[in-house]
Amino acid sequence: MLLDQIHEPADLRRLSLDELEQLAAELRQVIVDTVTTTGGHLGSNLGAVELTLALHRVFDSPRDVLLWDTGHQAYVHKLVTGRRERFATLRQPGGLSGYPNRAESPHDWIENSHASTALSYAHGVATALRLRGEGDRRVVAVVGDGSLTGGMAFEALNNLGHSGSRVVIVLNDNGRSYAPTISKLSVQLSTLRLNPAYVQARERVRELLRAIPGLGDLAYSSVHGLTSALREVVTPHQFFEALGIRYAGPFDGHDLATMEQAFAHAAEWDGPILVHVVTHKGKGYAPAEEDEVQRLHDLKVQPRPASVGVNGTGSQAGLDVAPVSYTDAFTRAILDEAARRPELVAITAAMPGPTGLLPFQSAHPERFLDVGIAEQHAVTAAAGMAMAGLRPVVAVYSTFFCRAFDQATYDVGLHRLPVCFVLDRAGVTGDDGPSHHGLLDLALCLSIPGMTVFAPSSAEEVPVMLHQALELPGPSAIRFPKTPARRSPDGVTGEGLKARRLRQGDGSVCLLAVGKLVQAALEAADLLATRGIEATVYDVRVVAPPDLAMLADAARHELVVTAEDGVAVGGAGTFLLAAMADLPELDRALPPARTLGTPRRFLAHGKPDQILAELGLDGPGLARSVEDALTLERARARLT
Repeated sequence: MLLDQIHEPADLRRLSLDELEQLAAELRQVIVDTVTTTGGHLGSNLGAVELTLALHRVFDSPRDVLLWDTGHQAYVHKLVTGRRERFATLRQPGGLSGYPNRAESPHDWIENSHASTALSYAHGVATALRLRGEGDRRVVAVVGDGSLTGGMAFEALNNLGHSGSRVVIVLNDNGRSYAPTISKLSVQLSTLRLNPAYVQARERVRELLRAIPGLGDLAYSSVHGLTSALREVVTPHQFFEALGIRYAGPFDGHDLATMEQAFAHAAEWDGPILVHVVTHKGKGYAPAEEDEVQRLHDLKVQPRPASVGVNGTGSQAGLDVAPVSYTDAFTRAILDEAARRPELVAITAAMPGPTGLLPFQSAHPERFLDVGIAEQHAVTAAAGMAMAGLRPVVAVYSTFFCRAFDQATYDVGLHRLPVCFVLDRAGVTGDDGPSHHGLLDLALCLSIPGMTVFAPSSAEEVPVMLHQALELPGPSAIRFPKTPARRSPDGVTGEGLKARRLRQGDGSVCLLAVGKLVQAALEAADLLATRGIEATVYDVRVVAPPDLAMLADAARHELVVTAEDGVAVGGAGTFLLAAMADLPELDRALPPARTLGTPRRFLAHGKPDQILAELGLDGPGLARSVEDALTLERARARLT
């Protein structure tokens, strides 16, 4: 394979165009073979093959700075920058990240998966290079796959144009964002407009025309008007050039020779310039090309079935794994609620499929809004809808909720508006790494005054909690994990804002478990029972406002342990224990307590259950923590 000879970008420059076409085919095959095994982002990478090869042949990475936005379209970049031999470990524990990763390669500048950020990075890097006298180095920001829909990207465009920063912006338009029609005329004129010799000659002609006695201004205006009219016909230049950013394109994003010429000319431009290339998401792989919804944007490898227990049910600690995900349960629940509530509207930020809203969109298109990658706008728009009498449900990933924390706090919370946030992929999510773990949502939501925070522990709880949230007069959040949903063994759920006691112990230890950690807490209780410790276990269900009856009962135990799938610092555990300390008329001193959650550090990618086990947040880990803490506290009690 030619790919086996590519160890660094410089190796690409020795290949002929025919060899590059062969290499492109090999790259697509390697990506398909790997991603269908490991999972990952397929469609966007298949579409970016020629684009990536052209960039690395024209620009000298890492001396020239290549920034990828979104980062999930950088698989080809990884393959041609020395990571071919490890590519089979993509997204596997200890293997390559699914995004650019600064620890992997000097060719990776940003670990970017929260979209619409690269242009701001580019502005900063270009400014630094200019101030350090390194203006000969180029900064290239590859944006696309929807990343130009985010508001932060437009803030950066405004500043790039204002400052005149020397940045090449490559808009990878793969049909999932801005997509004007390509024509031979537009390609030829755009190529001409990029050519430095043409630009210089044009300016000389304009100067000469202006110098003609008596006719100069008229001649100049006529020529300028003609060229402007032609550009208006063939290119959507107006928006970018009004911001001070030169526009060129659109170009065929699978024509290597054309793109190399375009990039080479753009590299000579003294200021910000946008090169618009049109690619086909999923190109070269029929299943992706035939997927009209996502073009196999991300391919999920189906997990192996759960191991069969002694009763033949595949259950763990008596709890069956549901055949549906939490997202599926939410889809069904919001459709049921929408049928009863004409005021209900659903909002998402470029994630209608992953958040389970496609069926809602199909059933109620006039009540569905996808704002693109613009979480801040989504939240404040929801606030406006709530002010006017609607019941908005904002469904986003937990990690992306962080981007709209200001709006959730001051546009929703401060106004006490009934907006319901449904936070999917909460907790440890696994393969996508530190930028996608949803570890902060509990801490963030609990800091917003008046926010009711639900954490379902089973699929059956989701519709109950959504119904309750839509009855509240103020804001609410429902957070649940990506992993398979637990099934309540008896089909029973909690009700209202109350916690649910799942197991009565002997007064030694009380486990307050949040969401997904309920199953681990029950497994821990089974293990502790074999060691003579009978633990009380609560499904907290609603973290805020806390169930005071649950807290009063917990306070009567020797030890209280909280467990959550989120940061321990400022999370649910500290919130509940602070509320316990404020309980009126306790008949005894507060017992010692432990808060168990994820540590204050960025967690690498891996399988969720493996990560939780390493953090001591599985059944055996919780049992060890409880036993160690109880032993320590009893020893202290004997000393006093």
